[in-house]
Amino acid sequence: MPEHLSALLPTWPLLSAFLLASVVLAVTPGPAVVYIVARSLSQGRRAGLVSVAGVALGNFGNALAASLGLATLFAVSAAAFTVVKYAGAAYLVYLGIRMWRDTSAPAVIAPLAGKAAWRIFRDSFVVALLNPKTTLFFAAFLPQFLSPGDAPILQSIALGTIFVAIAALTDSAYALAAGQIAGKLRAHPNLQRRGRFAGGLTFIGLGLFTAFSGHENRG
Repeated sequence: MPEHLSALLPTWPLLSAFLLASVVLAVTPGPAVVYIVARSLSQGRRAGLVSVAGVALGNFGNALAASLGLATLFAVSAAAFTVVKYAGAAYLVYLGIRMWRDTSAPAVIAPLAGKAAWRIFRDSFVVALLNPKTTLFFAAFLPQFLSPGDAPILQSIALGTIFVAIAALTDSAYALAAGQIAGKLRAHPNLQRRGRFAGGLTFIGLGLFTAFSGHENRG
């Protein structure tokens, strides 16, 4: 490993502990996994994978924010935390209602057009980014694995990037598994419509969960 790159990572015993903890946390289903599975079941495998990409970028934004100190603001300012949290919750509810009202959606899963894929990516990014609990999670989790040195911010960003990559891989597995189920719904238009309704209900439920939960959940 190049010297300048290894300087951004902890020693191997600490790094191995970080990787193990990251995998365990990533495979544990949380709101982000529920969101991705709902997308995959209601709109197909590609929609799920596009959602994974959007969520990953949003999570990286939260990791970057935690490294730069935004988590400190959320920790000391209840108002700032609440504003961002309710904005994210409202956006989830909006997505659920939009899914219900989308009468133009086909009865069977069809390939995503570029515009539709971009909209799913954008929505997933916004949902992940507007989750201040994820920023607080990174602020609490990452410092435990930092090595004493002159670049704690760069170390934190490097570890955050690794965690986001691991989470993207496990989230992709969930999306692919749910996409397999969604593929079988193509022969059952009524089930597909019900799946779209269930997906909208899931988004609304996630929005309410986000609005009324505390600081303790990872995104």
